[in-house]
Amino acid sequence: MHALGTHLLVELRDCNPEILKSLKSVKETLVSAAKEAKATIVDVSFHEFNPFGISGMVVIAESHLSIHTWPEYAYAAVDIFTCGDIIKPEEAARYLIDKFQSKNPSIVEMKRGILSYKNEKLPHKVCECELQMVS
Repeated sequence: MHALGTHLLVELRDCNPEILKSLKSVKETLVSAAKEAKATIVDVSFHEFNPFGISGMVVIAESHLSIHTWPEYAYAAVDIFTCGDIIKPEEAARYLIDKFQSKNPSIVEMKRGILSYKNEKLPHKVCECELQMVS
């Protein structure tokens, strides 16, 4: 079975709440996780909530990494979605587990873009002539 991308749903429980409430730490950690996976960073956007909690997104050429933190529960929800087979989302997940000091992480992997009309490996980008063939 070939897919356009891999989507990791990462549950980070029992994290260090001091790290999860620091906008600087969360942002730097997610950007570094993208770099660990060898992703191409396109844009970075984060928001800090009052009294605490952070939501952020690292847009990568291969898709995205996103995070939502609940420091009051020592919890963070992370999505890592990558297209193609060059980027290693598992590396980013391992990095985040380590840096947020999660004592009880879990990862669910989903394949995205499973196209039944194709039996061969799918590139995550196609050329213009291939788009006309699909239309």
